[in-house]
Amino acid sequence: MEVSKNVTVIPARKHIRKSKDEEKPKLRVAAYCRVSTDSDEQATSYETQIEHYTAYINGHPDWVLAGIFADDGISGTNTKKRDEFNRMIDECMAGNIDMVITKSISRFARNTLDCLKYIRQLKEKNIPVYFEKENINTMDSKGEVLLTIMASLAQQESQSLSQNVKLGLQYRYQQGEIQVNCARFLGYTKDENKHLVVVPEEAEVVKRIYREYLEGASMLKIARGLEADGILNGAGKERWHTSNINQILRNEKYIGDALLQKTYTVDFLTKKRVKNNGLVPQYYVENSHEAIIPREIFMQVQEELVRRRLIHKSPNGKNRVFSSSHCLANIVYCGVCGEFYRRIHWYNRGKKSIVWRCISRLENTGLFCDARTVPESQIEQVLVKAINQTLCDRDTFLTTLQNNIETVLSHGNDQVLADIDKRLKELQAELLKLATSNADYEKVGNEIYHLREEKQKLQLESAGRDEQKKRISDMGTFLREQPTALTEYDESLIRRLIEKVTVYEDKFTVEFKSGVNVEINE
Repeated sequence: MEVSKNVTVIPARKHIRKSKDEEKPKLRVAAYCRVSTDSDEQATSYETQIEHYTAYINGHPDWVLAGIFADDGISGTNTKKRDEFNRMIDECMAGNIDMVITKSISRFARNTLDCLKYIRQLKEKNIPVYFEKENINTMDSKGEVLLTIMASLAQQESQSLSQNVKLGLQYRYQQGEIQVNCARFLGYTKDENKHLVVVPEEAEVVKRIYREYLEGASMLKIARGLEADGILNGAGKERWHTSNINQILRNEKYIGDALLQKTYTVDFLTKKRVKNNGLVPQYYVENSHEAIIPREIFMQVQEELVRRRLIHKSPNGKNRVFSSSHCLANIVYCGVCGEFYRRIHWYNRGKKSIVWRCISRLENTGLFCDARTVPESQIEQVLVKAINQTLCDRDTFLTTLQNNIETVLSHGNDQVLADIDKRLKELQAELLKLATSNADYEKVGNEIYHLREEKQKLQLESAGRDEQKKRISDMGTFLREQPTALTEYDESLIRRLIEKVTVYEDKFTVEFKSGVNVEINE
């Protein structure tokens, strides 16, 4: 059965004008303004914009000021760090703003994607954005077309500006001008001319870290010691991490040098920075500012960093890494199999004692070793005897030390380093002349990289020789200044003097860091 259609006519309503007494609601208008840098000139512009928009909005009788949102000293290429801009958008979404006015598209955003995203988001809420300079109202039919074109031009302008900034930085780098953020940089601050100057109290902390590391302490132990003494890190925090210590030990700025452009920006919109692995030039400036750490000490630390990372291959094929948990760790060796001795707590018939035993026996590997277990107290006595033996025959040992120093001095490479520095200067001059020739430029660049690696290798070798001379000199000073024999074990003295202890069935051999060897029979 077919159902008939039912149509209801809704008549037009006659428009009735509101009386003069009924006031039309005023348009709630907000203004957004922004300056790009923190310079004094831009700060004046910032204040001017606030004054301008306050007067501009109050000058319209049908408008009411809904707020002025102003970001000072923040880039417009993205909106992540523009707190006031984001607060304004939140107010719009909450229905507290009916219209937004701003000076120009470049003030609103220099990123086309962000610009269109927020304008469309506001249009969905029937909130127009008016750009004074371009005379564009986003609610007009032609507004979005013009806006897309203008926003793209603004983005290109930002990209061009970013490129100009990069070129300016590279020029300053080539002139040896360094830029360092001192906000989290322990040991330095900036003077009125933005030059690095030493902060004496913080410099002492840096020196302490280098000293303790060379004395054998681990990064974790150094960090815990600083925390125990209530010393703050570079960020002003009480908590120290091993990464803080690691960065301080590797930072060339503590010797007065500066490696520039360690990172670079890969996207001018997101400001994302990545580590520079050779994709863009780097600049190494020597003696750019006052040093805190002597160059030879810094190189010794770099050598020690490498040494601690090296994996010792044991006779049974196991990998052994550096340990600084105890002053005897990694220095007591087995005379039977060549493996390290390890410190263990031994319980024998209810009695607790600390002994050292060959790792091969402890791990019960395929390599059989029947080396004896040695009480820790016995090793301590052996080391005291070895040191006292050098004191008893100090004249003989001082002569040996002098011979060792002469041997170390005969292997210097100062002339080779001087030749490398001379060649590097020649290549730098040649590099500037060949900047337009890609093939030659690459050839010269490769030679510079090779020479810098060779120079670093030689500097590490020189640091090793300097450390060896220091150890020999340290031993000589000890022999001359120690008036009497030792009466008790001294852990700090062991770290300072002893390189290696080898355990045999009926004797011990003690090797000093100065190269002197002593045999202790039982």
